[in-house]
Amino acid sequence: MDCKTGTTVLHLIDTTGPGGAETVFIQLADLLRRQGYRSIVVIRGPGWVQQALEKRGLEPVIIDAKGSFAVGFLYKLARLAIKEKVDIIQSHLLGSNVYAALLGVLIRRPVVATYHGMVDVNPNERFRLLKNKAMQWGIKRYVAVSHSLAQQIKEQELLDPAKTEIIYNGVEVACYGKLTAPTTLRAELGLPSDAILVGSLGNVRPAKAYDVLIEAAATVATSRNKVHFVIAGHQKPSLMAQLTSQMKALAVTANIHFIGFVNDSASFLSQVDLFLLSSRSEGFSIATIEAMMTGLPVIVTRCGGPEEIVTHGTTGWMVEPGDPEALAAGIDKLIDDSELADRLASAGRNHALATFGTDAMIDGYLGIYRSLGGA
Repeated sequence: MDCKTGTTVLHLIDTTGPGGAETVFIQLADLLRRQGYRSIVVIRGPGWVQQALEKRGLEPVIIDAKGSFAVGFLYKLARLAIKEKVDIIQSHLLGSNVYAALLGVLIRRPVVATYHGMVDVNPNERFRLLKNKAMQWGIKRYVAVSHSLAQQIKEQELLDPAKTEIIYNGVEVACYGKLTAPTTLRAELGLPSDAILVGSLGNVRPAKAYDVLIEAAATVATSRNKVHFVIAGHQKPSLMAQLTSQMKALAVTANIHFIGFVNDSASFLSQVDLFLLSSRSEGFSIATIEAMMTGLPVIVTRCGGPEEIVTHGTTGWMVEPGDPEALAAGIDKLIDDSELADRLASAGRNHALATFGTDAMIDGYLGIYRSLGGA
């Protein structure tokens, strides 16, 4: 098998909505195609992932799967892989990694399985030992998107360290910057032109700790009424109801704006003044990279992946997770000390551009594929 041209890669993921893992899944399939590979993309159903793939000219194959283990799904995958003469199987997230491992054994093809975060791994994972055994049997290489995530997954016995490589998620550099984007966000929110916008980007999920962000916002807003917090991301209704109640109780609904999912993260980030990551846990954090590439000063929590992106006081500001007072103090500091904020933003942008572009990510995957193909 020549892994330089003509190699067919079957890409598999078990989620259909927007998110970091899904973005990398789409990028990888597209970028490999530009390298001369043939990408066959399998998803579980319609949704954002399907739409994003089609915009890039990738027509996904939809194979539905229900239940904790769908034999029919595996059978359909095997038929497709044989028909399309698949050379390598590339999976993302735990559920797909298990199916890919079994598929690899069935059709005798190498599997590369990527983990993106601990959110996908339940500490009380059902059949964890069986899943681990299947993956040990069928997976040739594991990829973790940060060293800290690899360690956490190892502790759950869901990867083999000897077969694991770290490949940081990449961001498409040309999309991000402060100078060329429209400035409509303040008007859309009914805010004055001098409002200071603190932006957060990520789906409304418990791991993002937006409850902590709200507490921090309440502290900041008591003395800085011009500061507004704008959170972009797909909303989970039950959690959103809790956050809305919290905002009302703290009387900060006028200063916090949950605006839902945005298709253009580059445009959103270009219109805010400061980026805030309040997460309890992150496998990596694509949003932080995007903010740094935009040229924003970033405040992040020590929650896993960000420690491998940001150096405190040099390329960003870092605080402990679950500490709203520390978040508020960081916001106050960077607003008051514009020289520090500018220095962090400049150094952060340079670091992100040099380290976290898609070129580095695709080179990492290409290296694995070539090693598996013997090229």
